[in-house]
Amino acid sequence: MDEHLGAGSLARLLRGWREGAGAGTSAQAALAARISALLADGRLAVGTRVPSERELATALDVGRGTVAAAYEELREGGYLVRRRGSGTWTSQPSAPVSRTDAAPAPLDGALHVGATGFAPFAPIGAMGAPPAQAWGREVIDLAHAAPWAPMEAMAEAGARALAELPMHLAGSGYDVLGLPALREAVAARLSAQGLRTTADEIMITAGAQHAHALVARALVRPGDRVLLEQPTYPGAIDLVRHTSARPVPVAMTEHDGTPGWDVEAIAAAMRASTPAVGYLVPDHQNPTGAVMSAETRAAVVAAAARHGVPLVVDDCLREMWLDAPTPPPLGAWSVGGGTPVITTGSLSKTVWGGLRIGWMRAPRTLLRRIAGARASDDISTPVLEQLVAVALFDRLDEIIAESRRVLVHRREHLRDALARALPEWRTPRPPGGFSLWIDLGVPRSSALVEAAARAGIHLAAGPRFGTGGAFEQYLRLPYTLSPDALDDAVARLAEAWDTLGAGAPTLTTVV
Repeated sequence: MDEHLGAGSLARLLRGWREGAGAGTSAQAALAARISALLADGRLAVGTRVPSERELATALDVGRGTVAAAYEELREGGYLVRRRGSGTWTSQPSAPVSRTDAAPAPLDGALHVGATGFAPFAPIGAMGAPPAQAWGREVIDLAHAAPWAPMEAMAEAGARALAELPMHLAGSGYDVLGLPALREAVAARLSAQGLRTTADEIMITAGAQHAHALVARALVRPGDRVLLEQPTYPGAIDLVRHTSARPVPVAMTEHDGTPGWDVEAIAAAMRASTPAVGYLVPDHQNPTGAVMSAETRAAVVAAAARHGVPLVVDDCLREMWLDAPTPPPLGAWSVGGGTPVITTGSLSKTVWGGLRIGWMRAPRTLLRRIAGARASDDISTPVLEQLVAVALFDRLDEIIAESRRVLVHRREHLRDALARALPEWRTPRPPGGFSLWIDLGVPRSSALVEAAARAGIHLAAGPRFGTGGAFEQYLRLPYTLSPDALDDAVARLAEAWDTLGAGAPTLTTVV
């Protein structure tokens, strides 16, 4: 959706743009780098009309020539385009695909770009790829938490799907709910985890984010409020904004270094704002890695029932536990005629990000309502990919077990490497998931993202996971890469951190 951003609003997003620049960087280059970084982590959306050069220069208290030169650099890189008669708009550059062997395929919904070297990565949903090198060094992707593809299992599942495809060619190929065999497999897995489910409570989607979008289309209207954890998955924040809804962030708590949920704050937010839905990630929460206790799950569901707030439960990371299994899915605490609990999942986290197969579990009446809205333009999920998914479910336990074995080692490897190279950073030990939520000790996340880009590392700044410019003191680092790649990455991070200077002014960002 095209939007206009005023000069004052963009200036607030750009606060501290000079401090984040490296030594010897010109003002226009620093300004261009910060604008591209805002585009990269989604705080500045593609398709936004930016203020004129004169307006922004006034808001930033710089010469118009500085802004003009920065805009021209961004236009050359494809980050801005001039539309005749309607001003200058943010855009998305394209670049040839070139990814280092050590870097995984993106999983968090974003792909990389890089035409000028100063944009760390592209906004969610954008097309593109990173440059093969940045300043003569191979690019290392730490912006996305992505599993590696199980080559043998994928090849076997693909072959089996192709063999079974002819049996489906006699039909239309349209099934808004999905193939019965796949819905039965999902239902059986959820039931085994403690959430009793039948196939007619399942809809197959093109990934979990697709499921979230379908729920938003059915339940959320422009101006509605949506309750979110703070911090949370960036895709959820983007979806709230794209539906013209208003986020209601509820801060997560911390006790003895362990993040958690404040049930009283959640209940108070539900009572005060009457949100259309609440979005929660109770298992290996993205980005903190927290796991909601059984007692908290019961209390949250009870609060939602009291205030009539449907819950969307993102369970994509549920099975990626590393230390101990998680409690039953949050929906298991919803019984009788209470408020709806919609559970979403995906094979993108457990198998491979390129396998765009997800699902939602919802009460039958609500599922029919969502299916009716979906049928008008989406129709169904591709049959061949669903057949691949059916085959993969037969080996899912084996695939996940191997992933856990590798991830345990890589989690400890990254924590040890950071403790040696950057002892001032606080690196909690999450019980599962793909990443660390690191406390930098000072609000320098956006500045570090820019410095790291110059060292050939792609990062996701802390504010990408919150609203209102929060989390400048935090950084999410995945441990999905190989140990050698993680060692290289940590060395470059330490180098980038040193360039910021321990006594340099801190950087804060306000959205």
